[in-house]
Amino acid sequence: MTEDLHPDAAPRWLHPLLHGVRDFAPTDIAARRTPPAHGGRRAAVLVLFGEGPSGPDVLLAERSSDLRNHAGQVAFPGGGIDPGDTGPVGAALREAEEETGLEPAGVVPLTTLADLYVPPSGYVVTPVVAHWAEPSAVHAVDPGETAHVARIPIAALADPANRVRVRHPAGGTGPAFQVEGLLVWGFTGGLLSALLHAGGWEVPWTAARTLDLAEALAARSGATRDDTGQEVTGG
Repeated sequence: MTEDLHPDAAPRWLHPLLHGVRDFAPTDIAARRTPPAHGGRRAAVLVLFGEGPSGPDVLLAERSSDLRNHAGQVAFPGGGIDPGDTGPVGAALREAEEETGLEPAGVVPLTTLADLYVPPSGYVVTPVVAHWAEPSAVHAVDPGETAHVARIPIAALADPANRVRVRHPAGGTGPAFQVEGLLVWGFTGGLLSALLHAGGWEVPWTAARTLDLAEALAARSGATRDDTGQEVTGG
């Protein structure tokens, strides 16, 4: 089933991003993000950009520490594509509503990116880039699934003081963000880093600052944020 995308409806500040992701490829993040020729469960995430009190921002959700896969990680809202979904766009909007309570009617899907592979869970993920044309209040709907919901300003993500590389115990390093009491790393950190570059928002930073994952997670305690999952206004 064909899903509607509306790139022409993007605000002017998102035009550079849409231009920059035209040739986006999994290898822009890492070679291991290229999906296998066969297999993998189909999934989608909503990469939702809005205009908040602190300027352009993106919606992120911290997953519950009780989940089987990616427990406690910060991610874009999203999940598996169900048979009843129209496709990646429908799945991304449904999952975002279930996780954060946002009103899908206020979201304008702009484009989809090349599929990306998430080896630990075996998901083949389609990122859906969208504009939050009519923001609504969001919150952690189900604490068993989502611990915290936040609108993170693009300026905070681009700030070199908030950028590090994280070394995973199983091997490999990747870009990460220490922002508003959250550690954004792994799949989400890599995709955000690529989008900052594609959108022209990236600020030169030193990639030499590398932390072990445990060290980076422990550093979160030095920042302040509300861990209760309270409502975040639409701005």
